[in-house]
Amino acid sequence: MPISFTPVCHLAFTSIGGDQNIDVTFFGVRGSTPCHGDDTRRYGGNTSCVGLSAPNQPPLVFDLGTGLRYCGDKIPATGPFEGYCLLTHMHWDHVQGLPFFLPTLRDSAHFQIFGPVQEDGRTVQDVFESIIKPPMFPVSLTSLPGTFVFHDVANSDFHVGQLQVKSRLVPHVGNTLGFRVTHESTSVAYLPDHQMPEDGSMGITDGARELCEGADLLIHDAQYTPEEFTTKSNWGHCTVDYAVWVAIECGVKKLALFHHDPTRSDDSVDELLAAAKRRGEKHGVEVFAAAENQVVSLPCA
Repeated sequence: MPISFTPVCHLAFTSIGGDQNIDVTFFGVRGSTPCHGDDTRRYGGNTSCVGLSAPNQPPLVFDLGTGLRYCGDKIPATGPFEGYCLLTHMHWDHVQGLPFFLPTLRDSAHFQIFGPVQEDGRTVQDVFESIIKPPMFPVSLTSLPGTFVFHDVANSDFHVGQLQVKSRLVPHVGNTLGFRVTHESTSVAYLPDHQMPEDGSMGITDGARELCEGADLLIHDAQYTPEEFTTKSNWGHCTVDYAVWVAIECGVKKLALFHHDPTRSDDSVDELLAAAKRRGEKHGVEVFAAAENQVVSLPCA
């Protein structure tokens, strides 16, 4: 049975797109570890966190990487906060921003997190309570002022307000989800960590295809070059070429190259993007490289 969650209040991450648009805001676009320097300044060095706001719907974030801290800066500093997170998996680069998300440091805050059960059976709540506590963090998660509610999902379909959410297990290292969020007939798919076939061939699981098929925007892992993949073929990621193939294969309208390698300079991202754009244009797919503070507005059909 679908699960429905009704928000207490509606807060948008951005108003750039207007009242009838879905706004997708990139707060962290790097993979593996945060990075800093002149050569990564344009695309940004924070790890995975993407905000989604839709008309009269609760704010969502995909993942809780270091970009979450900057996401919190976009939310009004006073008043109650109700928010939601679709968490792909528990690797450090996707969770370490949670204690620094200022809206949850209010007594009235209520933050719901949907994520996968671990292979050893531990729940999302079990894992967070084991890592956000001394000595790994100065205080425990349970001592923070806000209320955190955790939901374990797998191949699940549910609603947050009127947003339809589809989660599917996708190949990575450990239990990992991809998500698809639909409002009216506009869909955003999010697969930031996606293991392509280790032999370098092109193929996609049924679950990943279901998430991507016909999406208006696909935010997809694009960490490696083909040369890098030859020595990291079982590290849980994919090449830029594979991301473009998935978008073409699934009839995606826009593809955001995401989870940029921390060693990748902005100029190198530009080079990879140029080739990806040329290939995408031949098949009617608009390709861009995700950058921090970038906002993509999608009309609500």
